[in-house]
Amino acid sequence: MTLHVAVVGGGAVGVTAAHDLARDGADVTLFERDELASGSSGRAAGVCYSAFPHAVDAENGRRSLDRFRALSESRDDFEFTGCPYVWFAHEDDTERCDGVRKQVAQMNAVGADVSVVSPDALRTAFPALETAGIGVAARCDDAGYTEPATYVRAMGAKAREAGVRIEEDTPVRLRESGTILTPAATHEFDAVVLATGVQTKQVLAESGIQLPMKPYRVQALTTEQTQASDGIPMTYDATEGFYFRPRKGGLLVGDGTELFESDPDDYPKDADDSFVETNRSRVENRVTFEPTVSRAWAGMCGATPDCDPLVGELRDGLYVACGFQGHGFMRAPAIGERLAEHVLGGEGIQEFDPRRFRGDEEFEIVEGLS
Repeated sequence: MTLHVAVVGGGAVGVTAAHDLARDGADVTLFERDELASGSSGRAAGVCYSAFPHAVDAENGRRSLDRFRALSESRDDFEFTGCPYVWFAHEDDTERCDGVRKQVAQMNAVGADVSVVSPDALRTAFPALETAGIGVAARCDDAGYTEPATYVRAMGAKAREAGVRIEEDTPVRLRESGTILTPAATHEFDAVVLATGVQTKQVLAESGIQLPMKPYRVQALTTEQTQASDGIPMTYDATEGFYFRPRKGGLLVGDGTELFESDPDDYPKDADDSFVETNRSRVENRVTFEPTVSRAWAGMCGATPDCDPLVGELRDGLYVACGFQGHGFMRAPAIGERLAEHVLGGEGIQEFDPRRFRGDEEFEIVEGLS
């Protein structure tokens, strides 16, 4: 018997889950209220790595990197670039220096290929990276970057090739676990997958279902092309709390996390002037060239009480995937894959089971990279 599945949300998780479901025999319709990659995935940073201290995250990180690489090798419309990921704490930040050492030990224990490196070793490997004042650094070579919207569009194309019907410009309302209302009709499905990211809380609220997830605003900017940026790794400064990565147009610099809940349908989509100036100055102090800002914007992430995502069956036949604390895109290929397997009768990800919460928990937003 063919399983009829609705996937709601045309971001990285949604298109991956839709593709995998159709490939494995389900009849799939994907609904997107705007166009593919128009939401959080299209505004993501595209930093990808397997450097996680918990086994489930490290496993999902490795699997996602494998799928990113395979897609890049098989298609002309998607490119994944391998690039080391480096993170560090300042020499006067004893707590975070100890934290970096502890993280590396934890990551090694779950199979992540990471190591502590000295500032001198960093300077030798990456001459364009300014290492003055660094106390402890770590490096992961199982990493890389891409432009997230290109992944969504490429996987969307693969989903169509696998038989998925993609309905763009189609907002939906959830009446019951298997009932989807669009402006044109009412549709019945055996299962519904809400890959709606930061919108999930609002989608469920109309059905009276509470979800312990808070959308929050983050910011990023890009700089203009400079030859020196070619020698830059993906970098996270744990003491100052910002990151940057190379891109063909120069650098992408980000964080700017706001530690309060925002409306995902009504938030400032341009970056704040203060964010732009602060982070332009920060990155200028960490590279051997002067960056010039070319663009700045804001996006949304989702927080949960324990900082782990909500992925799996929430009600009979109703599945969710949200609350990734800023690490959603980099794990999307694996999360979409595991979610599709779960819908088709396989095991879900126990650690991410959305039923572990009542739904009305009070909690504070924590910045994802901290």
